[in-house]
Amino acid sequence: MNRLTTPWGDVTLTRHPEDPRDPLRAWDAADEYLLHHLAETGTDLSGTVAVLGDRWGALVTALRAAGAGDLVQISDSYLGREATRTNLARSGAADGAVRLLTTQDPPPARIDVLLVRVPKSLALLEDQLHRLAPAVHEGTVIVGTGMVKEIHTSTLTLFERILGPTRTSLAVKKARLIHTTPDPAATPGPNPWPYRYDLPADTPAPGLAGRTVANQAGVFCADRLDIGTRFLLGHLPRDLGHARVADLGCGNGVVGLAVALAEPDAELLFTDESYQAVASAEENFRTHAGEGRKAEFTVADGLGDVPEGTLDLVLNNPPFHSHQATTDRTARRMFSDARRALAPGGELWVVGNRHLGYHVSLRRIFGNSELVASDPKFVVLRAVRR
Repeated sequence: MNRLTTPWGDVTLTRHPEDPRDPLRAWDAADEYLLHHLAETGTDLSGTVAVLGDRWGALVTALRAAGAGDLVQISDSYLGREATRTNLARSGAADGAVRLLTTQDPPPARIDVLLVRVPKSLALLEDQLHRLAPAVHEGTVIVGTGMVKEIHTSTLTLFERILGPTRTSLAVKKARLIHTTPDPAATPGPNPWPYRYDLPADTPAPGLAGRTVANQAGVFCADRLDIGTRFLLGHLPRDLGHARVADLGCGNGVVGLAVALAEPDAELLFTDESYQAVASAEENFRTHAGEGRKAEFTVADGLGDVPEGTLDLVLNNPPFHSHQATTDRTARRMFSDARRALAPGGELWVVGNRHLGYHVSLRRIFGNSELVASDPKFVVLRAVRR
């Protein structure tokens, strides 16, 4: 936990899940800069205030303390939403004090103040600005924020093309603000998301080649088949029978879909902490798995909601970034989740860059790790719950 000093008092914040050993803060200079700007300019917060991309709830927690009116958070992250719930409750906010929407939910009909924490994914920013533009009116105050390294010419171009004339502030503590004046005459064109592409003819999994897959904005490697995923597809376990299989951190669900096509009796669970990812995975499964084929789709913190010992196989291509920070913390939590959820004899199969050294974490958590396949860039590892 850590304390953020705001113009309306201090708030104590945490990321999710809470871990006293986690050195990463739940806020940064970009959040701080935006909040102080709103106070110093006397921005009217009495109307509908929509906050896009509030990573751990720092912005809405502070704005609730400021007495903002109809406060709405729009997030693609399950972990971010859970952190927001915790931080609001700790600050004394009543249930429902902030409307928590996902990027898949209909946005507010009218927005008087739009605050945007620039996401890592430019595609997600583009999609969400398109979705929010109809709610913006001539008097809407629009302010974005991000660290200098997160704000590029392409970022400003999106604000300008979709919403109106845009300029940036001077940098403070390596953070900047983005100021946009709404232009009712703006013609941003159609929203290009979700994006669809055909899987390559040499996709190394039975039945996948040539199929068209959908990708919501913000999904990892949304415009092509990820090379790590491609490598895993060429080394999936076979003859699974009636195994219960989880595609953990499913992204657009191509790995789980490959299992569904090759293993007609397998039971599939697709899970990711991104609402955009799970929506993509579900569309792709419904399109290609065949009428009547069932699967579960859940936005969650890993396999935390899966009963212990109920899975036979977990397939995982873990991320090694948390926003801009490089960390193996997420991967280690995924491995621990998998071990708990697997039945005795159940297996976790992981693909990762060779240099990440996942075999060390797997041996620590499972007590074993076996190399299934490797090339100069990637490894596929197998760990068994004893």
